Amino acid sequence: MAIRQCRVIAVEGTHASGKTTLVHALTSYYREHNVHVTCTDEPARSSPFMEEIVLHGNGTFDRAAELDAFGAQLTTHLRAARNQRLLITDKTLLNVVAYARLLLPPGDQRLVDAMQQLAAAAAPMYDAIFYTSDTYDPRQPGDRFRDKVADLQHAMDETLRQTAYETGLPLIEVPQGLTTCQRVAWISARLDQTKWQATLTSPTYERPCPG
Repeated sequence: MAIRQCRVIAVEGTHASGKTTLVHALTSYYREHNVHVTCTDEPARSSPFMEEIVLHGNGTFDRAAELDAFGAQLTTHLRAARNQRLLITDKTLLNVVAYARLLLPPGDQRLVDAMQQLAAAAAPMYDAIFYTSDTYDPRQPGDRFRDKVADLQHAMDETLRQTAYETGLPLIEVPQGLTTCQRVAWISARLDQTKWQATLTSPTYERPCPG
């Protein structure tokens, strides 16, 4: 299920695991090597439903909020891949499913199951999913979106892994304890081994930093 001619790699993991930082670092790296690349941020942060719940304290996570997040994530990935050679996504559809499974009441689990089935059907859009196993302090000053789920960091990690397993999506574990620069080097080297990088551009890649 290729999105046009675009290759798609995703960076996945629980919150405060360095995903967003890594996504932007990878995007910069490939741009410097003449790859027509773009990246996606977290659509949930621009959701009016999430803003109302998290920033204004009105209501709680419900069907409407989670469905909106799921739809936005899918649409963002599809649209960002148009006319690109490489797309690097911050999270996958499974991330939204895992949050929904944790946050929605038991009566809504049928909806979550349906979301997971759709995520599984759309999974072939991802050429590779890199999982960041490190966890940093989830309570960052000024980040009220993260505060709302800060205590769910470990539970989210477990639920996300289980959801990926149930869906049949292989996760490529990024070694723990690496700097962002080393993560970029490790991932780019791993992608070199898959031989699909040759379809993006022809120059020989240099590692961004030792190790």
